[in-house]
Amino acid sequence: MSQITNASDRTHFKTLTLAALGVVYGDIGTSPLYALREVFGSPHHPVPITPENVLGILSLVFWTLMLVISGKYVSFIMRADNRGEGGIMSLMTLALRGVGEGPKRRLILLLGLFGAALFYGDGVITPTISVLSAVEGLEVITPALKPFVIPLALAILVGLFVIQRNGTASIGKLFGPIMIVWFITLSVLGARSIILEPSVLRALNPAWAVGFLSAHPLLGFFSLGALVLVITGGEALYADMGHFGRKPITIAWFGMVLPALLINYLGQGALLLSNPAAIENPFYLLAPSWALYPMVVLATAATVIASQAVISGAFSITLQAMQLGYSPRFEVHHTSESQMGQIYLPAINWLLLAAVIAAVIGFGSSSNIAAAYGIAVTGTMLITNLLAFVVARNDWKWSLLKVLPCVVPFVIIDLAFFSANSTKIADGGWFPLAFGAVVFIVLTTWKRGREVMHAKLGQDAILLEPFIQSLSLGGTTRVPGTAVFLTGRPEGVPRAMLHSLKHYKVLHERMVIVTIRIFDVPYVPEIDRVEVKPLGGDFWQVTVQYGFKDEPDLPEALTHCAHFGLEFDMMDTSFFLGRETLIPRIGKEMAYWRVLLFSTMFRNATSMTAFFHIPSNRVVELGSQVVL
Repeated sequence: MSQITNASDRTHFKTLTLAALGVVYGDIGTSPLYALREVFGSPHHPVPITPENVLGILSLVFWTLMLVISGKYVSFIMRADNRGEGGIMSLMTLALRGVGEGPKRRLILLLGLFGAALFYGDGVITPTISVLSAVEGLEVITPALKPFVIPLALAILVGLFVIQRNGTASIGKLFGPIMIVWFITLSVLGARSIILEPSVLRALNPAWAVGFLSAHPLLGFFSLGALVLVITGGEALYADMGHFGRKPITIAWFGMVLPALLINYLGQGALLLSNPAAIENPFYLLAPSWALYPMVVLATAATVIASQAVISGAFSITLQAMQLGYSPRFEVHHTSESQMGQIYLPAINWLLLAAVIAAVIGFGSSSNIAAAYGIAVTGTMLITNLLAFVVARNDWKWSLLKVLPCVVPFVIIDLAFFSANSTKIADGGWFPLAFGAVVFIVLTTWKRGREVMHAKLGQDAILLEPFIQSLSLGGTTRVPGTAVFLTGRPEGVPRAMLHSLKHYKVLHERMVIVTIRIFDVPYVPEIDRVEVKPLGGDFWQVTVQYGFKDEPDLPEALTHCAHFGLEFDMMDTSFFLGRETLIPRIGKEMAYWRVLLFSTMFRNATSMTAFFHIPSNRVVELGSQVVL
């Protein structure tokens, strides 16, 4: 039995490692398509192609991958897991543990939310630059195909977003094998070039990186703005940790991805040493002429996979934001019966597609959009470092002597990359910043608006216990059936209950007051899903508990109440929901434009009925007006 279990575990581990290759490393795995080309051939501060400069840049590439990805993410950041889950929203919730109300908590919230907002900017830039850079291989085959690059890229991207509604369950099985072929191809092409110019291996010596930065400090600083392209996708290692686990991601990185990337970058450098004119497109010119068409097809498939990972990440982070109360409710479709993480959000999908189309048409080439890429990536990486410092101090209880050596070097590196990319804001870096700023305003406005609205609703609230006691004096007719009232204030009488009593002059025989709590953990065990408390007079108080990655399903959760003596017959149960109409006015709590924005989002948010999977034919909505 033990041997069978061990064999099963090994098979499962291999499957996870293969899947991690396809999902986690799609973004960073396609960086060789454009990274070195942007360092040496970009119109923005290109590095002259000399043997010393090529070896210096390659040395920087090698040590950047080793320090930032291997050192920072694999060895340090991935330790900060929230019950196995990673990503900046999980890191933010970890950092907030034990932090009371005050400036420190607000700063952590602002950092976490802005980092999440920048991720959406990355979600627009990654599909654009990846697919464009792959399709631009047609220009290498023949310049006559250049007019077809933009239309073909747009067609591929539109198709990618259109098929999102079908989910990734079926095509996801192909991701791993395709990316294995991709990484093997990277290694073969790079090794072929290194054999012809083995002197390029000298770049592994860090002295070449130090020498380049010392000889050309200003040019070296500007080169970091393009060099950051070799580590785009680093956040995916941490963000996808909950899907695959730390060990499979680590094995895939050191076992295949890192060697393939290094060999290919060294191969491109070897090509530039022997033929500087190859800077036109060093990746595709590594391949023999007969292999160019297959390479364009394979590169396009790899970039579609890279784009898919970022798009799925945007869906996941939106769901987390909704659960944690930072985003209005959106329609959520679960595209897999077995994998909860595979979801599709139509509104987010079409918003990203519109932004991607605008980016493709507006920038026109992967070189132009490369200027916009680094600012979002480095901003998120820097914020991740700062939040990890808080987690190490507060959650892990590390001393300053232990945490500073683990954080300060990475903060310095990230600051250097971020500063270098900030010089390109006018050249395109403004795009992800503007996109992220809009998302940040939406997230913070929704959170603040909900707080203000709940405060207004609580001003004239009636305490629940005295209300129930008053009913025992008689005078209120009770009718058969069960009534469920949702409220965020379990100590008060739900407004929908007061309106029901006011209009119908009756109450149901059994009154159930339900409060839904979202905790800062990914999942809440089924055994802890509900807490039930009898209040007397056939009133019950139920608290339904979810993690920020759980799927809310209220009727399913209520079935757990049977263990506490509270059984539900859905055909005899009515759900009473409040529907508030917001009336904006100029006040002190929020700026008027934010009140208008919140009112618009509140009005267009997905209904509680759909979000909590409540049968629509069992719902009674009672309206009220709230002046903000």
